[in-house]
Amino acid sequence: MATKFLSPNKNGATDNWLEKINRPISISPLITFRIIFGALMLFSTLRFWANGWIDSLYVKPQFYFTYMGFEWVKPLGETGMHLLFLIMGLSAIGIMLGLLYRFSAILFFLSFTYVELIDVTNYLNHYYFVSIVAFLLILLPAGRCKSVDIWFSPQRKITHVPLWIVGVIRLQMAIVYFFAGLAKLTPEWMLEAIPMKIWLPAKSHLPLVGQLMYKEWVAYLFSWFGAAYDLLIPFFLIHKRTRNYAFVAVLGFHICTAIFFPAIGMFPYVMMLSSLFFFSSTFHDKLLGVRRRAIFPINPAKLLPVIQARFLSVVLTMYFVIQVVVPLRFLLYPGHLFWYEEGYRFSWRVMLMEKSGNTFFYVKESKTGKTFEVDNTRYLTPQQEKMMSTQPDMIIRYAHFLKAEYQKKGIKDPKIFAEGFVALNGRRSQPFIDPNIDLASQQLSFGHVQWILPFYKNSK
Repeated sequence: MATKFLSPNKNGATDNWLEKINRPISISPLITFRIIFGALMLFSTLRFWANGWIDSLYVKPQFYFTYMGFEWVKPLGETGMHLLFLIMGLSAIGIMLGLLYRFSAILFFLSFTYVELIDVTNYLNHYYFVSIVAFLLILLPAGRCKSVDIWFSPQRKITHVPLWIVGVIRLQMAIVYFFAGLAKLTPEWMLEAIPMKIWLPAKSHLPLVGQLMYKEWVAYLFSWFGAAYDLLIPFFLIHKRTRNYAFVAVLGFHICTAIFFPAIGMFPYVMMLSSLFFFSSTFHDKLLGVRRRAIFPINPAKLLPVIQARFLSVVLTMYFVIQVVVPLRFLLYPGHLFWYEEGYRFSWRVMLMEKSGNTFFYVKESKTGKTFEVDNTRYLTPQQEKMMSTQPDMIIRYAHFLKAEYQKKGIKDPKIFAEGFVALNGRRSQPFIDPNIDLASQQLSFGHVQWILPFYKNSK
C-alpha cells in the first residue's frame, strides 16, 4: 500500500515529484550504510591507534594550525586525546550495531570533527566527507531496524522510509563525485595531463604495468578517464540498467587509486563501500536477510510526523545549498587557485596538483634591527612544515605564533619576514612570499591575500 509521508499542498494536489520522493521504500539501504560506515570508522580509529598517529599528530607537535573561527579547538593532551579516540571508537561500534544509535551518531560526529579541527595540516577530503556524513546520520532514522535499540524496543521498529531519506546520502555522494570531476576540467589536467605525467613514472616499480608509467598516453588516459569517471559515475550508479557496470568501474577505479596513490588513505575504500548505497532496496533486503513477508505495515506518523518531516526537509535543503555553494566559493577570488589556494579546501579537489616549497622565516628586532633566522624544525613536524610552506593561511598562523614566541624570549615588537619558494605542477620554483611584508602584522581573513607574489605560468 502506497503511503504519503507529507501532506498534499495547499491546492489539494500533490505534485508528481513530491509523490515520487515521498514514495516509501525499504529501510534496508540505510541500515546497510549504517553498518558499513560504523565498521569503517571503527577500523579507521584502530588504524590511528596502531600506527601511533594519535601521539605523532595530536600529542607531540608544539604548535597546531587551527581553522579560522575554531581557535578554541585544542589538543587534549596525551590522556585526553587517547580518551577522545576511545570515545570515537566506541561510538563507531554504537553506530554499527545500532546501540544507542542517535547518541552514538552525535558522539561520533562531535569527537571525529573535534579531532579534525585541531590541525589544518591533517586535512583530507575523506575526513571532511566522514564528518558531514556523520552529521547526516544524526538526522536519519538509520537505527530503527536491525539494531540493538530495536531488540530492546521492538515497538520503534520501522521497515520503510520515504525515498528522499535514502536519497540524502546518494545526493551527498553525487556532489562529491560531480565537483571532483568539474575540478578536473582544466587545461593542465585535460590538455597537458599534469600532474599525472609527474606522478606516474614514480610508480614504474609496479609489476606488470610499471613500464607503462613512462608512456605519455597512459598519463592522458588516467587524466581523461578520471574526469569522465567523476562527472558521470553518479548518473550511471543511479540508473538500474547501468548500475552493475558502474559498480565494477567504481571497484576498478578506486582499487587503482589505492595502489597508485596510497597517501589518500581510506578514501578509496570509503567510496567503494558507500557506492553500494546506490543499489536497490531489494538488493539490500537480500544482503541483510530481510524477508518481504516479515516487513511490518508502514506507520508514517510513527516514523516522521508531518511537522518533523517538514523541519527535516528545511534543514537538509539548507545543508545541500551550503554543499553546492562552498565548493564554488573559489570563483570569488582572483588569481590562480592552486597558487593561492583560496577556496580550495572543502571543494572536493582530490589529487589535482603537485605543489612543494620551502619557507624561511626571519625575526627582526624593531629596536636594534637585528635579524634572526628561525629553525622551523624546533616548532613544526616535517608534515606541518611541508604543508605550511605552500598555504598562505598557515604561513600567517605560523608568523603570529613566532611573534608571540619571540616576545616571550624578550624581544620587543618583533617583526616576522619570510622568503618562500614554491614549485607548482612541475614548474621551476618561484618566489612565493613578498619578503618586505611583516607577516605578523597581517590578519587572517577570508579576503584575498596581498602578500603572495604573482604566479608566472610560463616558468617551466
